Amino acid sequence: MICPSYLVATMSNKEVKTALKSARDAIRNKEYKEALKHCKAVLKQEKNNYNAWVFIGLAAAELEQPDQSKGAYKKAIELEPNQLLAWQGLANLYEKSNQTDVKGDLADVYQKLLELYESGDKQKWFDVCNKLVELYHQEKKYLEVAETWQKLIQKKQEEGAEKAELHQLWKKMTQLLKDSTQNQDNKTEQSLLTAFEHAVNSAETVPSEDHQNLYKEFIQCLSKFPHEAARLEKACNDMMALYPTVSYPLEVLCLHFVQSGTLSEEALHCFSRLLEMDASSGPGIIGFGIKCFQEKKYKEAVKSLTEGLKKTSQCPAAWHYLAEAQRKIHRYRDAVLSCNQALEALGIPEGPSLRWKNLILQLKAEALIKIADADAAEEAIKALEQIVDASSDPVVLAIRGQAYLIKGLMDQASEISQELLLSHPDLAQSHALEGFIHYFQKNYEQAERSFLNAIERRAETAEYHQYLGLTYWFMSDETKKDKGKAVAQFLKAAKLDSYLGSVFRYLGNYYRDIAGDKSRACGCYKKAFELDGTDEESGTAAVDLSVELGDTDTALSILNEVTGKASVGTAKWAWLHRGLYYLRTGQPSQAVADLQAALRADPKDSNCWESLGEAYLSRGSYSTALKSFRKASELNPELVYSIYKAAAVEQILGKYDNAIATYQQILKKAEDYVPALKGLGECHLMLARSALDNYLDRKAVDYIEQALEFFARATKHRPDVSCLWKLLGDTCTSVHVISPTKVNVQVLGFLMGKNAGKQMLKKSEMLRLGERCYGTALKLMPLPSIWCDLGINYYRQAEHLTAAGTDVNETNELLAKSLQCLKKAVRLDSKNHLYWNALGVVASCSAIGNYALAQHSFIKSVQAEQINVVAWTNLGVLYLATGNIEPAHEAFKIAQSLEPSYLLCWIGQALIAETVGSYDTMDLFRHTTELSMHNEGAKGYAHWVCSTLQDKSNRNTELYLYNIVQMNAIPAAQVVLSKYTERNPDDASAFTMLGYLNEYLHLKRQAADAYERAASLLKNSEDTEKYNTAMQNYGRSLCALGQCDKAIEVYTSIPLTEFDGIVGVALAYFKKGLLQESIKAYEKALSVAESEQDKAHILTALAIIEYKQNKLDAAKALLFKCSLKEPSTESLTALCTLGLVKQDATLATAALKELLKHEKGDDRIYERCLLASAVYALQGRNAGVQREVSRAIHSNPDNPALWSLLSRLVPLYASQKAKGGAVAGNVAHALDVNHGKEVLLNIAVNQLAAGCHMLEDEKNNPLKNIQKAIRLCPDNPAAWAVLMAACHAENTVVCLNDTQPKRTDLEMTLVSTVSAKTGENNLPHNYVQTLEDWCLCQAITSLEESGKLSEAEALCTKGLKSRPEHPALFLLLRQVQCKQLLQSHKELPDNILEELHKTVMTSSTSVAAWQANVSNEHWPSLVQEATTEALKLSFCPLAALLQALLQYNRKMGARETRRMLERVVYQPGNPETIVSVARWYLLQHLYAKDDYELIDVLIENAKANGDVRALQLNETLSSSA
Repeated sequence: MICPSYLVATMSNKEVKTALKSARDAIRNKEYKEALKHCKAVLKQEKNNYNAWVFIGLAAAELEQPDQSKGAYKKAIELEPNQLLAWQGLANLYEKSNQTDVKGDLADVYQKLLELYESGDKQKWFDVCNKLVELYHQEKKYLEVAETWQKLIQKKQEEGAEKAELHQLWKKMTQLLKDSTQNQDNKTEQSLLTAFEHAVNSAETVPSEDHQNLYKEFIQCLSKFPHEAARLEKACNDMMALYPTVSYPLEVLCLHFVQSGTLSEEALHCFSRLLEMDASSGPGIIGFGIKCFQEKKYKEAVKSLTEGLKKTSQCPAAWHYLAEAQRKIHRYRDAVLSCNQALEALGIPEGPSLRWKNLILQLKAEALIKIADADAAEEAIKALEQIVDASSDPVVLAIRGQAYLIKGLMDQASEISQELLLSHPDLAQSHALEGFIHYFQKNYEQAERSFLNAIERRAETAEYHQYLGLTYWFMSDETKKDKGKAVAQFLKAAKLDSYLGSVFRYLGNYYRDIAGDKSRACGCYKKAFELDGTDEESGTAAVDLSVELGDTDTALSILNEVTGKASVGTAKWAWLHRGLYYLRTGQPSQAVADLQAALRADPKDSNCWESLGEAYLSRGSYSTALKSFRKASELNPELVYSIYKAAAVEQILGKYDNAIATYQQILKKAEDYVPALKGLGECHLMLARSALDNYLDRKAVDYIEQALEFFARATKHRPDVSCLWKLLGDTCTSVHVISPTKVNVQVLGFLMGKNAGKQMLKKSEMLRLGERCYGTALKLMPLPSIWCDLGINYYRQAEHLTAAGTDVNETNELLAKSLQCLKKAVRLDSKNHLYWNALGVVASCSAIGNYALAQHSFIKSVQAEQINVVAWTNLGVLYLATGNIEPAHEAFKIAQSLEPSYLLCWIGQALIAETVGSYDTMDLFRHTTELSMHNEGAKGYAHWVCSTLQDKSNRNTELYLYNIVQMNAIPAAQVVLSKYTERNPDDASAFTMLGYLNEYLHLKRQAADAYERAASLLKNSEDTEKYNTAMQNYGRSLCALGQCDKAIEVYTSIPLTEFDGIVGVALAYFKKGLLQESIKAYEKALSVAESEQDKAHILTALAIIEYKQNKLDAAKALLFKCSLKEPSTESLTALCTLGLVKQDATLATAALKELLKHEKGDDRIYERCLLASAVYALQGRNAGVQREVSRAIHSNPDNPALWSLLSRLVPLYASQKAKGGAVAGNVAHALDVNHGKEVLLNIAVNQLAAGCHMLEDEKNNPLKNIQKAIRLCPDNPAAWAVLMAACHAENTVVCLNDTQPKRTDLEMTLVSTVSAKTGENNLPHNYVQTLEDWCLCQAITSLEESGKLSEAEALCTKGLKSRPEHPALFLLLRQVQCKQLLQSHKELPDNILEELHKTVMTSSTSVAAWQANVSNEHWPSLVQEATTEALKLSFCPLAALLQALLQYNRKMGARETRRMLERVVYQPGNPETIVSVARWYLLQHLYAKDDYELIDVLIENAKANGDVRALQLNETLSSSA
């Protein structure tokens, strides 16, 4: 800002002076507008007043009026050009301006100020000069910066400035101009270098860190100007002289030498000196690499150049040297990458850099061609196109021709070749290109001439010799084998280029395939692979030959080297070979890892997958091995071995069915594939053993027959294989545990010495066939294991003969043979515990009885194998058999500790417990059945269960509750005993126990079969008492089945002297209907009865017979007689039942009270609850019925029968709680699925009573549940009746929702089905009649509601013909007839109304009868009366709805109408179908009253219940409101 004190008044006018003074004061006080007024006043009198214009400029600038300010200053300058004030003000104005276009004007202002200050204020001149330089620098006008700054330095020098100050000025100048190197301005460049030289030379402290950094900047600047090479070298040398320990100048100098391309002694000296100074210096290492390159040490060159370029990457020449070295050692892809790096470092080439670019592009093209694929060739052509003047260079043209050749463009390549041969016939590349073309066209004679011509011109090119050798190699067998042809050329090529790996590969091929020198061939292959690690052929050959020559270490080292360097998905051959090596040497885990790596490289190699499967199999990873073999067979379905191994693995995993299918797949391709036949036999043998373990003997026989067939087919193809005969022997011997009656096996005739056909063999013949098969196996291979198997076979034959009761001498002879065979096995292999154990078993059998030998054998077995649970168990059995209880217990205990899950040692302990009378006996036998199935364990457990059940005095003991109830003993014993009898069909005691257990389980048919078998086995025995008992058991079971005739026949076939037999035949007579015979039998039993309890039971039975004869008083008298002496629960139950039948509430109640006194506990809770409920129903106490069952459930919540009873009674006596009844049914079903048949029916009935339907719940509704019930029990007529009701309900619901009914025209079908089912079942007549009447009424109602009135009337008429006095049918007929009259819109005659009234009165206790009086305008009082009577009988939602609708019809808008409709809608438990109708009318009422609050409540209720009709009506009414 200009200070007003500098203004000089030049006018004499006093007023002007006063005004200017006022303006100056105003400016000083920052009153700029006031100042403007004074200035304008001055200008009015004196237009050219300089000071006034200056003041205006100053005030306008402060008021942010730049244009006015600028104009004022320029006017002042125009008036006085050499006055400072206006120029200073204009400079200040421009400096404050943010506009870029004023920078040029500001520079002119600064120039003028410099002129004005030059002769005056020097400091101001320097300040303005600095500002001007800064302005030029911002504008990047480096030449003006240099010139202005030099003027400033010159001024300072003229004033005699200090050296330090001048140094700082020169240094500042370098900073100002350091960015000017990109401008290519020689004058600015020289100014910069001059400034650096002055700055470097003017430094006071030398050496110093600042000076050193300045020198570095100077050298760095020089390195950017290629034409300043001499100056750069001098600067570097000068800095090295000043700073001999600093490597920077040497590094710059080295890079300069590298980039220049001339490697003189001086350059080499610099490289060496730099490395001595700093061994990790990038330029130094690069220089050393270039030196190695010149010395043809290409690998060292590559290593050094790569390392150096990691540190100093921006050196195109170094990248070029690296690419050239990589090409020399045939690493072409690396060379291409290096060329790309060189081009990137080169940037935009000009001048000398252009030469580098051409060299790099040509080198890149040559490397790409050597890669030899079409994409690389295309890239090579693109690279050649970028070379300047490429068309005039024949070498480049030859390279292009090779690129065309690789791309397959033979015409273009030939054209270039011919052109080169014409224009440059002496050029080796011309003839070489021609040779390449002929070689690729397989014109080997012409190729030979061309390559010879090329060699003649350039004999030192290894590639020409290589291709000439290849030409001879493929020309003919003679030239290939001729040492002077192919091999000679390969050797010359190898001599000229020792890095040419492919030449060594062909030399290896020659020495291996032609010369037969495997050692030399291996050396050549190794050399080839060392030179080219990607040469899989050489690597594979080197590894294979090394292994063949026994040098596995070398082979493994090659593979380790390759795999160590390989990335993921590469070097498949190496991974594969090493994986196979590990597999051969028993290292499966390493093999798996390597084979997986090989598959990453080639996931579709089926052989590799197969090898991986073998590795997994060796490692024990069976599931993954299976996947691998399957993958191999998927990739190559012809790999039979892979399919076989997949089947073998499935066999190992126990997936025998899958394995069999896979083996069969193999046999479809090769029916004589012996491994598959053997596998099939083994699978069937294993399935047979599994079936035998599960006591499925018939299935086992089938499997054994199939196994024999496959083994026989295999031996037919390979009779010399010992293991096949052994397997045949194993299969035949496996029948030893099966009952002889079940063994009928077909075998191929050749096994029996027959020529063809099949032979049917019995058990003894099968065992003898096994003996012969073992003998054949021993002839082929006398192994101790086969001797052992043969000995066991002889032992099994002896067992069979003993069980059959044949000649003892033959049995002893077989046992002797068995003993000799086992001794032979022990002599051959005395360390095998299995042989010793088998010897002990045979020696301990009763026929031999050599217990000392047996004990010795078992002890030797234990010594041979410490963890030997079988031998310890057998030793315990031996001790137990000889009466040594304590040693037996110890032996069994040791066996248990070795393997707690081994079954036989537990059976031994159970037998000991039974011997000593331990309470744990039954628990031990039970544990044996849980572990597995065994004859001894099964029969022992069943015996103890039956013994416990026969003791009626122990029912409430803790032992009984645990062993029988808690352990679920009866079904468990029945299951194991069923298996036992399947295998032992001649054990009468077992069948007796089985029948007894079946009776407990209510398996009547099975019990009868078991008792019949027991009786048939005892029929010819000497023990007539057991036979009589068995027959009584059989008769009792037949009676339970309802086969009374047969039961009477059985009873009468034996003498009946005991109480049980007499009672049994009496019951059979009774069930047959022979009441007099039954009475006689019971009276006979009464005479032999010993206990009062038995006498009471007989009297009860006699009372029942009297009731059957309609002698109710006599029956009642007998029952009272029972109850007076010693009342039994049975007699009291019968008395209560009699009271119910006679509708005698007093008798029934009294009997029930007496019964409840005598019977406590939960044993007969269901029967007591049922009787109590019936009594309550008889008394008319409906609520008490439901409460009684609920009370019983509260005490016994886990009793499914009680829950089922509740669900059955709720719809009958508490229909308003029907939803609870459905829940009770679901609980019963969840507790016991066996109640499903009855419970699902009850659930459906409860849901119907509750108004549930499919629209509420698609999955849980009456229709779905009754359909499930019918599927479970299709013969139940009640279920079909409920289905009819469910269909009717669903049709009603869909009609209410304005949708089309789906279940139509089913009425007559369902009526017919119910009639058919009632006819098939033996049901009470009253029950059948009631059910059929109900179905008929339901069908008529459905027909009526669907509008089929004529069909409904016809059905009513038909029903009344058979039941003319049926009131319900008569009522329905009148309803149908009335409905027809009402639809005709005629008034009902009085006589019709009277008829209808009479009909209703005949069914006055029927709610439906009262509801039949459908409302009509003419007789609302009758509707009111009918519905009121219906509601008196019971709560009826439909009657409440009808009364509400009647009120709606009378007075729609009344409050009473809303109240009655709301009671139906919001009353819990009302069926949704009824609620939906009430909701529909209530909504119309509320809209008529405009009660929107209650409308919202109703709509929420409709949404919650899914009432679509109400919601649609709401939309209609709301839109019209």
